[in-house]
Amino acid sequence: MRIEALRQRLRDCGAKPCHEERLLRSWSQVSSRGRTDFPLSLRSELPAIEAELESIARILGEHQAGEGVARLLIGLHDGQMVESVLLPRGGLCVSTQVGCAVGCVFCMSGKNGLQRQLGSAEIAAQVVAARRRRKVSKVVFMGMGEPSHNLENVLDAIDFLGRHGNIGHKNLVLSTVGDLRVFERLPKEEVRPALAVSMHSTDDARRAELLPRAPRIPVAELVELAERYARLTHYPVQYQWTLMEGVNDGDEELENLAALLSGKYAVMNFIPFNEVEGLGYRRPSLERMAKMTEFLYRKGILAKIRDSAGQEIEGACGQLRARALASA
Repeated sequence: MRIEALRQRLRDCGAKPCHEERLLRSWSQVSSRGRTDFPLSLRSELPAIEAELESIARILGEHQAGEGVARLLIGLHDGQMVESVLLPRGGLCVSTQVGCAVGCVFCMSGKNGLQRQLGSAEIAAQVVAARRRRKVSKVVFMGMGEPSHNLENVLDAIDFLGRHGNIGHKNLVLSTVGDLRVFERLPKEEVRPALAVSMHSTDDARRAELLPRAPRIPVAELVELAERYARLTHYPVQYQWTLMEGVNDGDEELENLAALLSGKYAVMNFIPFNEVEGLGYRRPSLERMAKMTEFLYRKGILAKIRDSAGQEIEGACGQLRARALASA
């Protein structure tokens, strides 16, 4: 379901533009607004409309994954499921697809490929569902799915949340493995989100092995495209790097990272790998991860070890959905 379909539903019930905006704003912010001036035809349909809005995305289950962190299993209207993640300091990570077509070898979300796209209303409804639990002031489009493969719906949801959802534009973060369409479209949008780029390796051949169906954009070119957008928006690019011992935690990778990101408006987020049954990867030691961040700090590059939102076995992205499907 797309946000435009919600708008049309309200118009069909006699909503004027002011009523339409008020209802959608109150829905997205989980607040109550006066409705006495609504047309009778709209007031009589409100219970049904609110039930429809409630059914777009429902929380089916919750998996606590650390202090201030919880994975939410979200049920959609057609029985499909995705995951959202409550993050510390008012953050929320949302899904943009059911499944994923990129096939990252370290990720559970795309193990069964792409099932379907999420409509913009389904993306925004994850924020609404989470806000019924707690405050959400930052939304990261980094859950199940590759946002660039569902770009129209993702940008529609970003525009909606930026205009009606009371979320600052720099607190809307679009993550991508790198797609030219993203770099073409984002500068043209009125609501321009911050950008996160899934890098995972500086070596083009190794990155192609880790992200087998990502666009074949050389890493150096990808960094230049992202830097151009960062300078336009004045938001630093957040580079994402899932750390796997013996795969992408070596000294050569660090030297290449230092060369690529020197002088760039960027933050490097190292995310320790979450164990997934059947995958032979494991996270580096705490000592090794600390040395990696220290090395980049000395090179003038801000680097952080990010909480991977569920470090225990089967706490990784896609695992909650996988367990629910297996038990169905």
